[in-house]
Amino acid sequence: MKAELRTNYTVEDICKGFVYNELEGKGLYGLNGDLIIQPEFQRNYIYADGKKDVAVIDSILKGYPIGLIYFNRRPDGKLEILDGQQRITSIGRFVTGKFAVQINGMEHFFSGLNEEIQRKILETKMLVYICEGEEAEIKEWFKTINIAGIPLNEQELLNALYSGSFVTKAKESFSNSRNSNIAIWSCFINGSAGRQDFLHTALEWVSAHNNQTIEQYMSLHRNDDNITELQTYFDTVIDWIDGVFKDTTSEMRGLEWGSLYETYHTNGYNADKVWERVAELLADDFVTNKKGIFEYVLGGEADKRLLNIRIFDERTKKAKYQEQTNEAKSKGGSNCPLCSISDTPNKNKIWKISEMDADHVTAWSKGGATDAGNCQLLCKTHNRAKGNK
Repeated sequence: MKAELRTNYTVEDICKGFVYNELEGKGLYGLNGDLIIQPEFQRNYIYADGKKDVAVIDSILKGYPIGLIYFNRRPDGKLEILDGQQRITSIGRFVTGKFAVQINGMEHFFSGLNEEIQRKILETKMLVYICEGEEAEIKEWFKTINIAGIPLNEQELLNALYSGSFVTKAKESFSNSRNSNIAIWSCFINGSAGRQDFLHTALEWVSAHNNQTIEQYMSLHRNDDNITELQTYFDTVIDWIDGVFKDTTSEMRGLEWGSLYETYHTNGYNADKVWERVAELLADDFVTNKKGIFEYVLGGEADKRLLNIRIFDERTKKAKYQEQTNEAKSKGGSNCPLCSISDTPNKNKIWKISEMDADHVTAWSKGGATDAGNCQLLCKTHNRAKGNK
């Protein structure tokens, strides 16, 4: 790969013919159409927060350097941004009146600035390296120069490595912040469209369904002109969640729904009863892992470890141990109630507290409370054998 430093580009040059897509939230073109500002291997524009975008303009006004910009020259002669997309998009948006900055305590759009300040901005020179090389070299360089700043997340890097028609179509659906489905998706998935979180989740689900990694799936489908399988599988999982659970709650966000769908979607569920039980468990103070409730219910309430039931505190355990030990010594039996009624050599054994476990007399799963009145200490052997009996 070779790189040539250019020092003659100005903000005015870069912003000629600047086009910004408000719907998709990305800069499209500059340099009168010869510069592709956000090629598909680039992340979405994330500076539009009233802070980072304003800071770029503030740096220009104060004469601070805004850093090196890297362009890649394509085989067709056009340029595309390798690094600097966020900065250039911010500059272009300001020059075309998309946001204002504060100067001397007053908000100013570009068109409202006096001519001297406008010229200062437009004539600001930008240091640009124009790179040329094979795709593999360009992508490797892209990864290297994006180590600093706001780092690319996993999916942003994957989009860069496997850019093509498939990624283009996938981003149109899953990375568009104006997609009306995002409100529904956000009930079950953490993250944002702009940082590729919904796309990453969709790829995670469908690749696992096909016994592949995300990288394998993206590589295999890189040149596809449709995302039918990806979209269909994602929609199927979302529809299944929506059908099984009548309502939503914050505890549902971020669960491994793709895996849960694969495991349980062949089961039949009564949505009314499912949500009634979920609501009961969400209100139960003894359930400390609220996120585990959904798999617990889907699995027929067989694995209560998913709920992380609040255990007896040390004070309760010590008090119960002393009570049982005093009673056992007075009667000449074991301080483990089950050993005491057995015909084993431990029938009269006084166990140390470290050799015993606190147990629910009436199992939690059968309505037993986690309080002193429902606590007993059993030797570890009997407690493990007792289970939910």
